Amino acid sequence: MNWQQKIDDALTARRSADALRRRHAVEQGAGRWLLADGQRYLNFSSNDYLGLSHHPQLVRAWQQGAARFGVGSGGSGHVSGYSVAHQQLEEALADWLGYPRALLFISGFAANQAVITALMAKDDRIVADRLSHASLLEAANLSPAQLRRFSHNDTEHLARLLEAPCPGQQLVVTEGVFSMDGDSAPLAAIQQTAHAHKAWMMVDDAHGIGVSGEQGRGSCWQQQVQPELLVVTFGKGFGISGAAILCSESVADYLLQFARHLIYSTSMPPAQAQALRAAVTVIRSQEGDERREKLASLIARFRAGIGGANFMLADSHSAIQPLIVGDNVRVLRLAETLRDKGCWVTAIRPPTVPVGTARLRLTLTQAHEPEDIDRLLEVLHGAGE
Repeated sequence: MNWQQKIDDALTARRSADALRRRHAVEQGAGRWLLADGQRYLNFSSNDYLGLSHHPQLVRAWQQGAARFGVGSGGSGHVSGYSVAHQQLEEALADWLGYPRALLFISGFAANQAVITALMAKDDRIVADRLSHASLLEAANLSPAQLRRFSHNDTEHLARLLEAPCPGQQLVVTEGVFSMDGDSAPLAAIQQTAHAHKAWMMVDDAHGIGVSGEQGRGSCWQQQVQPELLVVTFGKGFGISGAAILCSESVADYLLQFARHLIYSTSMPPAQAQALRAAVTVIRSQEGDERREKLASLIARFRAGIGGANFMLADSHSAIQPLIVGDNVRVLRLAETLRDKGCWVTAIRPPTVPVGTARLRLTLTQAHEPEDIDRLLEVLHGAGE
């Protein structure tokens, strides 16, 4: 087999399974409306949960930052790329979330990989929830540490895996809100189990931060848990992009020495950091409370109205509302039907989710209005008949 045959065979296998991923260029992909090919759709595929991507305060902060700092950082933070804007954002995040330190990363994927790569050695063990994000499981698989996966949200299975002898350290890995199912982890029980076995806990709260908890402090705050390692990302509730790791002083100093994704990557633009600090201010404010309250009411409206449709609704009270369809062909057909009716919905298929659980991954945002939810429900009930 030559290189071209290898590539062609892989693509053919994806096509035959109706699992080939495609991108669609859009004119506007965040907010209430999605604009593509001259058409306007109600947007139920955006992770901009609080509708902050177009918030005038954030836009203005980015523009002012670009005017002051330019549009790039100029290098790694270990050389010349760590600006006062980065420092101020890190300090604001640490104060808000109750940690000694915060370290910024260019993406959540990079942050997760950096922590696991820097911390884990051959004698160590990672025990991760089976449904953890691809960035976590890939980093664990590539690390020299042993990877064991516990059944989703099953603390008894977690305890059994942690009880097995391990010559090194153990790290328990989970998400706060799971990206494909939208359900929440029992973080307090997981932390209790981890600490009973002298393990550290790492939580990726990409889909909880900004959206849940007092002042939007996320899943861990909501459950009164402070993991040793908390990863928060800015592409969902913040409406921007990037990520941060919250940790102790000594862990931050350690990562500054050994986290290769931090050392060898160009820092995020200072203007972006300035916009993110503005996002923290909005999220913590009364306006942030009002945005979370509106989102919660829209989620409740959707869940109350979906009953009777010919789909399996996941047990989720987050902005992520998956409708499990099962078959790849059927879920693609349903997504196309919804788009024909003016609702932009994404079909999620294996290998992103387990075989047999293809789904419509609906995401609700504060930018939606009650009539948008009613229209979605009307279209779904019609498509499910």
